[in-house]
Amino acid sequence: METESDVEAGLWDAELESLLLRVGERFGRVEPRRRMRDYVRGLLGPVGRKNSWQLAEHAGNATPYGLQRLLSWCQWEADEIRDDLQDYVAERLGQPDGVLIIDDTGFLKKGAVSAGVQRQYSGTAGRTENCQIGVFAAYASAKGRALVDRELYLPKSWTEDPDRCRTARIPEDKSFATKPELARAMVRRALDSALPIAWVTADAAYGQEWHFRRMLEEAGVGYVLAVPKSQQVKSPAGGWRIDHVLTGAPAEAWERMSCGNGAKGPRVYDWAAAKLPTIEGSDPTHYRWVLARRSLARPEEIAYYLAFAPADVTVSELVRVAGARWAIEECFQAAKNECGLDQYEVRRYVGWYRHITLAMLAHTFLAAMAAHALERGAEETVRAASFPSPWQKSDGSWTLSIPARPGTSHPDTGSTGPAGAAATRP
Repeated sequence: METESDVEAGLWDAELESLLLRVGERFGRVEPRRRMRDYVRGLLGPVGRKNSWQLAEHAGNATPYGLQRLLSWCQWEADEIRDDLQDYVAERLGQPDGVLIIDDTGFLKKGAVSAGVQRQYSGTAGRTENCQIGVFAAYASAKGRALVDRELYLPKSWTEDPDRCRTARIPEDKSFATKPELARAMVRRALDSALPIAWVTADAAYGQEWHFRRMLEEAGVGYVLAVPKSQQVKSPAGGWRIDHVLTGAPAEAWERMSCGNGAKGPRVYDWAAAKLPTIEGSDPTHYRWVLARRSLARPEEIAYYLAFAPADVTVSELVRVAGARWAIEECFQAAKNECGLDQYEVRRYVGWYRHITLAMLAHTFLAAMAAHALERGAEETVRAASFPSPWQKSDGSWTLSIPARPGTSHPDTGSTGPAGAAATRP
């Protein structure tokens, strides 16, 4: 008699087989196609250390040479698998209000021959280490989250050394690109894909980059991006530090809201949000915003954001998007712990992309099956500002304004506060 667990196992196996057949079309020969299937099944299997040796043993191979050849010499394009992965995520997890998240993670390495490795800061380790840095994009919706793109960061110590790049099989046309530049390329690809993306979010390393924000605005895509407290906020009347703008908010301007669930339940903070002024007489479809997030336990800890959003957006929606940024950290943890994202032993550029892409594919499959299970279950310290507070309440909403200088018709652009910004309460 077939049990419920047998039925569930059959569903998982059928879905995995369908996915492997889908990406298998990217391989021109039977051998690498079979090796790819062994590799992905091994990444999903009960393998202690997911390197070529143990994955080969799991697949029943006498040696790891076939899997090593898959990563190093066989003819196939990892970018084509990435495109298939994005289509799959769009089908299984896509929703109209989906969020694209940008972040980077470190891969600790020994020696100096692995492509892109050098002593550099790793957020994963929380310090400077000998490591590779990968910049990633993740997609998140109410259905789930999954990694959808990746780029290996190549420091100048690599791009300025052609012999070293040649040894690591780095393409000759690869020039130095900053992490935000890599992020912009990934965002453009994602916007051109089938992924339904309404928002983009990222931490301050990307949010403070003007070109990154400008690209999103030109594409008409909303964003909520973390920025440092020294970030300049521009308006027709001048520019001010974002912490000066938001420190002056009265107690009534702060709203207590959850930005999503975490491991310990809802992540609740105090939030203040203000809409920035536009050019007089204009009727924009999108507005720029400033936001602040204050810790309940440690009120001196305040994080700041710049946002760009449709005219009818609510503050609660901006808070939701800001909170979605943690989804990529969960993706990193799951992909590393469950799919061996960081357990590769390849050293060359092409091998890194191939392993990472196949590990992302395995993690995406798990995300899709988790979403399917949920659907089935449903069926079943900041210095005080030295200027008077510009925050004023009028007709039930908050506004930011700076009085004009005597004898002028414009606000004092030498002030340290913002001009004419409207704040909306959720």
